[in-house]
Amino acid sequence: MKIPISVLVVIYKTNGKVLLIERADKADFWQSVTGSLDSPDEDFALAAAREVLEETGIDISSLPTGFFNDMQHQIEYEIYPQWRHRYAPGIVRNIEHWFSLEVPNDIAITLAPREHVAYQWLPYLQAAEKCFSPSNGEAILQLFSARQ
Repeated sequence: MKIPISVLVVIYKTNGKVLLIERADKADFWQSVTGSLDSPDEDFALAAAREVLEETGIDISSLPTGFFNDMQHQIEYEIYPQWRHRYAPGIVRNIEHWFSLEVPNDIAITLAPREHVAYQWLPYLQAAEKCFSPSNGEAILQLFSARQ
């Protein structure tokens, strides 16, 4: 069973474009990198780095210091009904911790095909609008409002 505590990582290039990945289990559901903790005591930053590597092939440890940041923000949201079977009975809410990752413009993306089928880089406003999850769009907007 999944733990109802997760991370979200907004990945963006130095040119300001944001990475969105399309879920394999739901067509046209675009999102940033997300994932649940593997154990209740897993460090949030380590979980975020693990999810980035698993879902995009990007190894955060190979990037310069300061490119990966804890946005110091968390939200609680209702788990979509189609994914509740992954959690213990009665679990309907999740707590999500937000991170950002700036990557070079020429970074290579290698998707995990069981999780995601496509990716695209979009200007941040378009990316925020395209996300199926309103909170994911909010994370993108918050990141870019802080950068201006």
